[in-house]
Amino acid sequence: MPRFAANLGWMLHEVPKANVVLVNPTHVAVALRYEVKTMDAPVLVAKGADHLAEKIREVARAYGVPIIRRPELARAIYSTVKLKNPIPAALYVAVAEVLALIYRLRHRK
Repeated sequence: MPRFAANLGWMLHEVPKANVVLVNPTHVAVALRYEVKTMDAPVLVAKGADHLAEKIREVARAYGVPIIRRPELARAIYSTVKLKNPIPAALYVAVAEVLALIYRLRHRK
């Protein structure tokens, strides 16, 4: 199986486990997963542009993964972070703000 196809299958399998999908709103989507007890930083579990971005959003909607519109952050992660890698320290604050928003929303319910 070609590497791209293997990564595609892996990514779409990982989207339901993500904490958030960041979008810019239609062309780029990145999915991040963060487990406080086991990870030092959020990890990029899926990323895509155009058709693949739509597929990531579709899977996220189907599994109730929050989709947050943060165009600049989504583009920065898409262009600088490799799949399965943690986000760089320069993006910690921006990602932490998004994760904090999601945690607050979940605890209100």
